Amino acid sequence: MTQSTPSVTDASASKMTLDIHEILKILPHRYPFLLIDRVLELKRKESIVAIKNVTINEPFFNGHFPGLPIMPGVLIVEAIAQAGGALLLTEVEDRNDKLMVFTGIERARFRLPVSPGDQLRIEVEVQGWRVIPRRIAARMRGVAYVAGRRVAEATVSCQLIDSARGRGEGSDDASVE
Repeated sequence: MTQSTPSVTDASASKMTLDIHEILKILPHRYPFLLIDRVLELKRKESIVAIKNVTINEPFFNGHFPGLPIMPGVLIVEAIAQAGGALLLTEVEDRNDKLMVFTGIERARFRLPVSPGDQLRIEVEVQGWRVIPRRIAARMRGVAYVAGRRVAEATVSCQLIDSARGRGEGSDDASVE
């Protein structure tokens, strides 16, 4: 059973699933850049498990590579970040006024190719989470699997900032720290 989208005030939402409609309410990404299709498990401020169904219709396969379609590693890392973003954004009531930005990628490793027909299972665990004035910063470790085999992994850092700041509005300094 899929539960409603959680918020800071939803203390009972310790473990849940999210379908694509609920993901679209949380993440600002849209086709062709939305890279998670379903959340299988979400433990608030701890971990998330999401899936991405990889199909030949993905626009990046036209050029990566003709005759040997392989999902670009950078997009697997982006899928890890989006899963982590879905976890982070469930904790924010005013998420429509926020923007999640990458602040770092560490220890990225790519072990096996991901091809059309694969289902990417993305497991992300929070390593650090802190609230500082007007933003939230997080560090998360993600591992991507296909058929139980590790295909990629990375540690990603991100910040949740006011979306006006991300567009350069409402602040003299529009840069992301």
